[in-house]
Amino acid sequence: MAKRDYYEVLGVQKGAGADEIKKSYRKIALQFHPDRNPGNKESEEKFKEAAEAYDVLSSPDKRAQYDRFGHASAGGGGGQGFGGEGMRMEDIFQNFGDVFGDDMFGSFFGGGGQRQGGGQRQGGGTRGANLRIKLKMDFAEIANGANKKIKVKKHITCDGCGGNGAKDRNAVQKCSGCGGSGQVRRVTNTFLGQMQTVTTCPSCNGQGTTITAKCGSCKGEGRVYGEETMSLDIPGGVQDGMQLSMNGKGNAGERNGPPGDLILVIEEEPHEFLMRRDLDVIFPLHVSFPDAVLGTQVEVPTIDGKAKIKIPAGTQSGKIFRLKGKGFPSFQAYEKGDQLVEVNIWSPTNLTNDEKDMLEKLKNSPNFKPGPEAKAEHDDKSFFDKIKDAFTS
Repeated sequence: MAKRDYYEVLGVQKGAGADEIKKSYRKIALQFHPDRNPGNKESEEKFKEAAEAYDVLSSPDKRAQYDRFGHASAGGGGGQGFGGEGMRMEDIFQNFGDVFGDDMFGSFFGGGGQRQGGGQRQGGGTRGANLRIKLKMDFAEIANGANKKIKVKKHITCDGCGGNGAKDRNAVQKCSGCGGSGQVRRVTNTFLGQMQTVTTCPSCNGQGTTITAKCGSCKGEGRVYGEETMSLDIPGGVQDGMQLSMNGKGNAGERNGPPGDLILVIEEEPHEFLMRRDLDVIFPLHVSFPDAVLGTQVEVPTIDGKAKIKIPAGTQSGKIFRLKGKGFPSFQAYEKGDQLVEVNIWSPTNLTNDEKDMLEKLKNSPNFKPGPEAKAEHDDKSFFDKIKDAFTS
């Protein structure tokens, strides 16, 4: 499939300035960000396509070549680098992380730097893999935020060698193939003239050093499998299935390579009495027939404890009362849900003979026979209509 024009990809004109290009790229990148579209391959490809376009158009030299030669230029996909090798997630976040700023999709716990597990980095070891764990939270923790202490089994830096993988510091030598840079440069002749390409040094795999004697504890990896206790501050308003990224808290990299990220998947524990609907909390309240007729005051459970509400005389089954601000906070907006208490009239199933006699006497009383308003209430009011009534009352 032919590559799309980079200006078309970012939705800008050919004469667009650097700020406009950056702003447009950020908007598109956030729209198709993998954290916002988990498992969506089409979004991932559009995310990479936008990054490739930004890589070229944000560089004056690459952009000049692209404007002249199109995709045949080295900066437009015809040579090495992002365009030639294909965009990788670690390349995008390492090179363009600053574009995302403090946005939660850059990296929730700090920075939009390295994210994806695996891969090499210039002048260092292999990056550690990301670590994904489930974090259980109850309603109170989700509503108010919580500090969670967890033990995580993962690769950690080897204490024996400090992470360099060598028996001692005399066993680490500068790579003779690249002179310690981790890269080798090659010049090739093309119809456009001489093109210089930079590739990872095959002798040291981009690390710039070689080991003559390996560490006995980690066998030269610079890391061992162990356990780490972490203290995590989780903000209020998270939801079941939401993923939060803790930058650099994943598996340690090989030979002092950068660590991966810790991906926290929120698992919302069900409440004994309450149910969640978006930001609101639903509680089905069962009251007795006499209490519904005569009125009463009851205590209901909430996220943070208990609250008292008044049940007026003559309350009908299905009536909804609203406890303002007793729901969940929004994760990104300054708003909070409510608790909705739905009244259900409870009918006893085991009656004594005396109780049955009393009800028989009341059954034929005009006040105990449903009138036309009861049918209208049943026919015209859905559960959501009653919620609207609760919000306007």
